[in-house]
Amino acid sequence: YGADPTGHNDSADAIQSALNDAFEQLSDEELIPGIKDLGGAVIDLQGGAYKISKPISFPPSGGGGLLVKDGSLRASRGFPADRFLVELLSPGNGIFYEDVRFKDVLFDSGFSGGGVLAVDTARTQITSCYFLNFTTQGVLVQGGRDAFIQSCFLGQRPTVGGGVGEKDYSGTAIDLAGNDNVVTDAVIFSSAIGVVLRGQANMLRNIHTYNKERIFGGIGILVRAFADYNRITDCFVDYNSIVLEDPRFIQITNSFFLGYANVVLKAVKGRLEALSITDNFFRGIDMAPVVELQGEFTEVRDVAVERNQAWNSTVKSTSAKTVLARKGTKWVADFSKVLLFPDKIEYFQYSFLVKESSRMPIHAATAVAGNKVVVESEGVADAVVSVVVDQCNPI
Repeated sequence: YGADPTGHNDSADAIQSALNDAFEQLSDEELIPGIKDLGGAVIDLQGGAYKISKPISFPPSGGGGLLVKDGSLRASRGFPADRFLVELLSPGNGIFYEDVRFKDVLFDSGFSGGGVLAVDTARTQITSCYFLNFTTQGVLVQGGRDAFIQSCFLGQRPTVGGGVGEKDYSGTAIDLAGNDNVVTDAVIFSSAIGVVLRGQANMLRNIHTYNKERIFGGIGILVRAFADYNRITDCFVDYNSIVLEDPRFIQITNSFFLGYANVVLKAVKGRLEALSITDNFFRGIDMAPVVELQGEFTEVRDVAVERNQAWNSTVKSTSAKTVLARKGTKWVADFSKVLLFPDKIEYFQYSFLVKESSRMPIHAATAVAGNKVVVESEGVADAVVSVVVDQCNPI
């Protein structure tokens, strides 16, 4: 097709011609009804490093069962700043592309635009790919479903951390504005935002985000408001944050947070429901809270922040317990330094154990306010008072 694997000459037209021909190899078979099976056609870049001056656009006829592999696509000077190196754009409503795969490809956007755009596709796979020098997104998935991004490296600038100019990093490595997608085994080493979730029921697993430190405004993972039912597990959040906007049905578990890394709950409309942040480990700096509130949440339901371990960080939780052992008539269990939400105890239990030599007096919980529980007795008692509280869930 005349493409130049040395990168001296522009290869956009040649690669586009090869792609167009692949879409002409239509069989009578279909994948999703209406999507013709391309029969496993392969665009083999054969290890070449190709310069392109315009996007490689998948034909509007649609199709599925295609592999692009083994080479580099690099934007040349003048590449449109608002476009992507490769674009899968459905020409109308519905899904036009299925089972399109990219494997072992380097996408270098040349600080002009993004890497891969997939709009209304099904089961797109991006495997063992490398994304560099993007200014918008490395990968943008809009609509569709079941995109898999796995074993990839993404960064705006090549670095192994602590790069010069880190405070100026911009762009987003992976932007999922669709449902039911999976990102796994990925490293994001330079960008303002590592992953942003704008759709529902996505899964992030084993992702290392050291893209930009929190002190420079960096965000490892951003979950937008209304992006419900998303799961984040087994990730390494490295000196930046996971930011959740009005989270609903979000799970963060079994992850490691290092340095300034933490979870930020950001109020937009002030609603928070069905959030689980459990079984994570925080190795922090300056005793910063592991979970931080930004703004006021006026509606809070079914939230569990518990069983997190921390070193040099301040643990915040939605449940807590304490034991008070002394002689007196009043015991105050103060949970204000531990509980996540201010002045909110929905459920509590206490037990009153009198030492053997004392008589059991009449006792009662007389106040629950300011994240404190007050227990008082009618007479002096040498007692052990145990108190358990929860801000959202029955004990």
